This record gives sequence, structure tokens and C-alpha cells, in this order.
Amino acid sequence: MTNKLTFTEQELELLGKTADALSAYMGKPVLAEVDVTEDGFEWVVFGVPLDVSDQPEDDEIVHIQMGGPSARLLGNGGGLEDGAKEIYDCEFLWGIELINEDNIRFVRIDYSGEKVQWSETLEEMLPFAMGDEPLPEFDTAWDDDDEEDEATPSPVPPPPQTLH
Repeated sequence: MTNKLTFTEQELELLGKTADALSAYMGKPVLAEVDVTEDGFEWVVFGVPLDVSDQPEDDEIVHIQMGGPSARLLGNGGGLEDGAKEIYDCEFLWGIELINEDNIRFVRIDYSGEKVQWSETLEEMLPFAMGDEPLPEFDTAWDDDDEEDEATPSPVPPPPQTLH
């Protein structure tokens, strides 16, 4: 019998945040749905719901169906309010599958279904750097605690020169 591989709560949260970040970046809903392979291993698929007016050629994109009552959607569901009820025809973007290999836990699958990346950590598989590290502090030319800086603003760069 095969051991079942499942995402941890932290991994699921990170995948949900990734779907939300992709929605904001792309300016349209991106769904992330967790499912189980035939081997009993979990995987997550990312997809963009197609507009009913979109009529792409069948060979342009990979179609998948996402959502519905039994779906395990992560994140905010791309802002779609009825993702738990509706089944959406979507464009498959990419997926991440859990595997049981030495030093490899995750496999990234591209839009064509090819396995393109392997890693022991989820963060390496994601399109955005996400973590708990604090953002770096930015140096500012104005310091509220130092009156000398208030009197001397940082230099303004010269305007760009045009060649005639």
C-alpha cells in the first residue's frame, strides 16, 4: 500500500497566498484547487476561469474544470463568490504535485503537462518570493528625528537630456 502524501497547513496557506498574488498580478481570478492523484498523493492546480465569450482554439490552451461543491479551493478563490457552487471551465496554468522521492517533495508541472522542476521546498516552486522574513527597511532622505536632514533634502537627479 502506498503512503498518502498531503500538503501541510503551512503549505496550503502558502499556495492560497500564491493564488491571491497571481490574481492581483494578472488582474483576473486565479483559482488554486487541491486534488488527489491516482497514487493518493495530493497536488494543486492553478487555473484562470475562461470568460464565456472567449473562444480560444483548442490547441492554444489546456482546458480544465475547477470549482464545484467538492472542490478544495485555496485562498480567496480569485474573488469569485460562487466558487464553492459553480464549476468553471479554466485555462490550466501550472500545478505542483507531491511525490515520494529522496530529497524531492514537490514537482512542478507546466501548462503543457510536463514535469519541469523538482524541489525539496515549496518556496522554490512558486513564482513569487513569499516568506515570513520582514521587508528590508528603506533609507529615506528625510529623518523626522534629525532637524539637519530636514534642512538639507537629498539631491534631485538632473532631468534627462535629449539628443538632437
